Amino acid sequence: MVRSGARCATRTLVVHVADLGPNDAAADADRAHPARAGFVVGRSVGGAVLRNRVVRRLRHLMAAELAGIPDGLGIVVRALPPAAGASSSELAADLTTAVRRCVSRQVGQRPGTARRGSR
Repeated sequence: MVRSGARCATRTLVVHVADLGPNDAAADADRAHPARAGFVVGRSVGGAVLRNRVVRRLRHLMAAELAGIPDGLGIVVRALPPAAGASSSELAADLTTAVRRCVSRQVGQRPGTARRGSR
């Protein structure tokens, strides 16, 4: 999924957003499935305790963001090393900025969706 779709980066995070296609195991042919999020926190962020703390913080922040994301999108949030030392407000601001920017790009790329500036 991280090879397709939209990618947006901030100082602490990289966010990838893509459509969950019909070949996805969670997709049902009958109905649209809700947006899903996954997290990647590598060793470069820190030890296991620190990585798990970053994942918990991101999961908490992402729960509030998922409500405003259109159905059928998959989101991968990759934490960069500065995420370990970022305050909760910095992490929240970076996540909100990156997710909103990426979702708007991805929704604009969907077939049948008019792009800004097109005639």
